[in-house]
Amino acid sequence: MANASIQKVEKKEGGSGKGSNIFAGLAIVICLLTGFLVWRFVMGAPSNFENGDNTGHPLDGSFLGTVYKGGVVVAVLLGLLLMSLVFSIERFFVISKAAGKGSVGAFVARVQKQITSGNIAEAMAECDKQQGTVANVVKAGLLKYEEVKREGFDSERAEAAIQQELEEATSLEMPMLEKNLVVISTLVSIGTLVGLLGTVSGMIKAFSALGAGSTPDSAQLAVGISEALINTATGIGTSTVAIIAYNSFTSKIDKLTYSIDEAGFAITQTYRRFRARANNA
Repeated sequence: MANASIQKVEKKEGGSGKGSNIFAGLAIVICLLTGFLVWRFVMGAPSNFENGDNTGHPLDGSFLGTVYKGGVVVAVLLGLLLMSLVFSIERFFVISKAAGKGSVGAFVARVQKQITSGNIAEAMAECDKQQGTVANVVKAGLLKYEEVKREGFDSERAEAAIQQELEEATSLEMPMLEKNLVVISTLVSIGTLVGLLGTVSGMIKAFSALGAGSTPDSAQLAVGISEALINTATGIGTSTVAIIAYNSFTSKIDKLTYSIDEAGFAITQTYRRFRARANNA
């Protein structure tokens, strides 16, 4: 039985993992390409620069032109920012669907009430109404409860069997919630590092241009520094979006796991009371 459950877990993870990897790969390529196109043709449009030449100075007050002068690293950073947004939106819909219909807390409270009252059929009906990951795992535990009840297991064996069923159902349902979170967590570091790389390279160019002239030009140096710092600002913005999304999603997953633990504890305690009544009868 355990081997069959493990095979089901591996089969589901293999199929869904392949689709998720394809989505992640396409999303990364498309975001980077989009970032480059925006940098090159929107920010680098001739209308943003003096004399219509994007190799020259940007027009006064032209934010897009100024950002364009940050260099090709800006294009990479724009791609990373788009990746943060795309993967955050994708995880939001997946985790929201996993929670099911309605409040998870209210669902767990209703199920606990039905289980405590011994109304297992009604608790299963609540799971069917709620749907989602938590409901699926709880229903698996309730089905195992009915099975061990028919078999007449003692409390310790029943608790172990129910707990094992809950863990197997969780391992089947929960991994999908963590897909692509590794991409978001990676963007937290990469965004800042790429931004600093762009800033350092920009500063090198600015001081090299300053040193090549016969007389120091403070205005030219100021422009070069401001263009280099654009990379830092964009990188920090990307990392900020990524870390907020990552912490939010991990918190939601932890709450779903806690809800499963609550329901599982109620199931095992109900069986203990059932066995105690049976032994006293």
